[in-house]
Amino acid sequence: MIRAIIADDEQAVASIICHFIEKEYIPIKIVGMATDGRQAVKLIREQQPDLVFLDIQMPFMNGFEVMQTVADTHFIIITAYESFQYAQQALRLGACDIILKPIEYKQFIQAITRAIGWKFTSNKAVNEILEYLHLNYTKKISLSQLATMFYTTPSHMAKLFKSYMGISIITYVHQLRINEAKRLLTEQRCSVKETAERTGYDSLNNFYKYFKIHTGMTPAMFTPKDG
Repeated sequence: MIRAIIADDEQAVASIICHFIEKEYIPIKIVGMATDGRQAVKLIREQQPDLVFLDIQMPFMNGFEVMQTVADTHFIIITAYESFQYAQQALRLGACDIILKPIEYKQFIQAITRAIGWKFTSNKAVNEILEYLHLNYTKKISLSQLATMFYTTPSHMAKLFKSYMGISIITYVHQLRINEAKRLLTEQRCSVKETAERTGYDSLNNFYKYFKIHTGMTPAMFTPKDG
């Protein structure tokens, strides 16, 4: 479950966020609410949330000051001001996204999707499966194992997942692994062997196979050349 804090001095904003989360079965648990910047900083330090919905205009400390005080936190900024300067400053301080007041459902869903890094659905069971996959894709995952974990049958789980996501669970897992592999190869300059191990492949042959399927290239072709 993704742990989140809402920091806004308008109760209506907190209420609508909670409503949207419940409506879409989004795997987010609100672990605290703050009505001013000082409370927000205190809550963030105490709860160490995965995500913070943060208003810009708040008493004592504004949202920008909160962001500068508490680093390494995922923020979704909430503001009533459609200002390029606001947006630029928020993004420069590391905001994942910006939501304008009054909060619209579609905009909220898009911001959450970008912030948590995956697209959730309107089905609670599928969202729970997605959350598990994103947290555990480097481990060995089988359909039968997942079915047991989520108290269903493999065939029902497979049909349900594909009906919402358009692809099979195993294909989705390989997509997650290869996307991470691309990051490791390009950003961290990991070796092919290390990349395979860190993304859950127990053999280089399997890694090469699925990397080629999902990118059209071999890992060696994808790796940036020095000089």
